[in-house]
Amino acid sequence: MGHLDHAAYGWLTPALSYAMASIGAALGLRCTVRALAATGPSRRNWLLTAASAFATCIWTMHFIAMLGFHITGTEIHYDVPLTLLSLLVAVLVVGAGLFAVGYGKDHGRSLVLGGLTTGLGVASMHYLGMAALRLHGKVSYDPLIVGISVAIAVVAATAALWAALHIKAPLAVTGASLLMGAAVSSMHYTGMMAVGVRVTPSAEPLPGATALQFIFPLAVGLGSYLFVTAAFVALSPTGDDRAVPVPVPVAVRAAAAAPAPARASGSVAGPAPGPVPARAPASGYAPRADRPAPSSH
Repeated sequence: MGHLDHAAYGWLTPALSYAMASIGAALGLRCTVRALAATGPSRRNWLLTAASAFATCIWTMHFIAMLGFHITGTEIHYDVPLTLLSLLVAVLVVGAGLFAVGYGKDHGRSLVLGGLTTGLGVASMHYLGMAALRLHGKVSYDPLIVGISVAIAVVAATAALWAALHIKAPLAVTGASLLMGAAVSSMHYTGMMAVGVRVTPSAEPLPGATALQFIFPLAVGLGSYLFVTAAFVALSPTGDDRAVPVPVPVAVRAAAAAPAPARASGSVAGPAPGPVPARAPASGYAPRADRPAPSSH
């Protein structure tokens, strides 16, 4: 059996992977909270953003941690199509879980279904990523520890979705994100504890790409995407911001509500004509209709 080192660079890769998992949880929770407060296409768009941010962060966390994974006696390469497939699976399955919560009528059933789906998606991403390893030797797994890691993923995902449904305050979301980051990191390193490798020394070149050739540049690109997503979430107005009415003076509202006077076709704009007042005679005498007017001779 080859010697497995899960932290070849010390605490650097575990700390970075934990930070990435926490950022992903925070973005996913904030986007899900926005989605639950929205309706129509806006809800769908927020859920898609939550799924992409959460799944991308978890995937990046996994491979940042894998940068510190070394095996004595063999190099480690990665199958590029299978590695990208693990990212796609993570986005699709996590998205399915979030949509179950976002559009479910029964919150209890939706939470269980969404947590199970999202947790299995996280676990699938992890073990698909492990299946993409190319090395001189054979990889084996302890079924009991694998089961524990999957259970941790399901519990962590369910807890994250519960937090999205019930926690709204930014400080509470931050605390939940840190706990979620710890749970996701625990799931990863528990899964890594299930790995055993029997090394078969060989001089043949390994297929695939090294971590620095493929994983590191992709992680940087995804990190940039997450930075842009975080800025978008931070700068987007909340539903409370949109609900604040703009004060309008009473006189302006009354003038806007008054009907405009009708105008004749082709007339020149101007004030509407009013009634013509009656003019009295110059003498100040107004003849009555019931007596004759005085004779002129």
